[in-house]
Amino acid sequence: MAEKPAGSIAEIFGAFLKLGLTSFGGPIAHLGYFRTEFVERRKWLSESSYADIVALCQFLPGPASSQVGFTLGIFRGNGLLGGLAAWFAFTMPSAVIMFAFALGATVFTGPFAEGVLHGLKLVAVAVVAQAIWGMARSLTPDRERAAIALAAVAIVVFIGGSFGQIGAIAVGAVAGLWLCRGDGPAPIGHLGFSVSPGVGLAALVLFAMLFLATPLVAAKTGSQSLALFDAFYRSGALVFGGGHVVLPLLQAEVVTPGWVSNADFLAGYGMAQAVPGPLFTFAAYLGAVAGPAPNGLAGAVIALVALSLPGLLLVYGMLPFWDALRQRPNAQAAMRGTNAAVVGILGTALYNPVWTSAVLTPRDFAVALAGFLLLTVWKLPPWIVVVMLAAAGAALRMI
Repeated sequence: MAEKPAGSIAEIFGAFLKLGLTSFGGPIAHLGYFRTEFVERRKWLSESSYADIVALCQFLPGPASSQVGFTLGIFRGNGLLGGLAAWFAFTMPSAVIMFAFALGATVFTGPFAEGVLHGLKLVAVAVVAQAIWGMARSLTPDRERAAIALAAVAIVVFIGGSFGQIGAIAVGAVAGLWLCRGDGPAPIGHLGFSVSPGVGLAALVLFAMLFLATPLVAAKTGSQSLALFDAFYRSGALVFGGGHVVLPLLQAEVVTPGWVSNADFLAGYGMAQAVPGPLFTFAAYLGAVAGPAPNGLAGAVIALVALSLPGLLLVYGMLPFWDALRQRPNAQAAMRGTNAAVVGILGTALYNPVWTSAVLTPRDFAVALAGFLLLTVWKLPPWIVVVMLAAAGAALRMI
């Protein structure tokens, strides 16, 4: 798929830094920005090649827009270094903003500040509700997939925590093999990369080793640094269906053990809607405010790298094998079931912790509903809704 000769690392870094500073609107909007910049304007690759890359990244767990950017960097830079330059440039602007917010949030006190933070929690209600609305329409369009989503809700409610979420995803995949065959057209096109099968397999083995061994080593050594890395790595490895799905996974990993308070968690999630770049930079905020140590800058770096790493390893490892795998009916059916389960998991998170922690009065409900309508009906950019609801939260607290 060599549409254009390889470019320099500086060119890749500059192109993605611009997008990291200006790409508001979430992963779907990011994919549109990438297409405009790299297919239409810079002509790095063809429309069909770009569609192939997007299909790969949507099939795998992880942050789709970051994975697409990473893959584009590999293609343009003809190797891993180009991919890392693209990921770093696209991710760092919002990560720095979220880290700065974490430092400021600890001294953000008083009625006005508390109102702003509560407004950010209401932003989380509106954004998660919008995500569920859109995902349910596209990922559960029939009775079979709606039933899988409902089963996922039941599993998460009765089992709880990360085990419930992992179980719901696994049940969704198995149910998809049974119920979701033959839905949708077969994939077309071709995706080829200069990544050898041996290198791809090594990346997949590293992904599995980190997933399986890190919790064991962390438990044996008692290292909080490894425990923090494991919590975020495990969450990043299970994010099927979009960045918002990371919310319930991270809530189970950092709020349940008491590393981050639920109030701080939702305030940071609300703030993450107002910054450009990938939603996964929410991890930089959580790592910075987590306790016990490591936190601050060290915690932010550990959390951000750990949350992003599984998705990058998976997409890099799958590049040599994707063209053959995506033609298999079983893989397509399992993915449809997994995506339906994700809708149920996110629906459960909308109730707890998002709704129960933010909507405390009828006025809170009215503000959250207004935010939802502004996003879904008036189609306002998320950062504008963040500003409006933060101001509304402050005004209500001052009345």
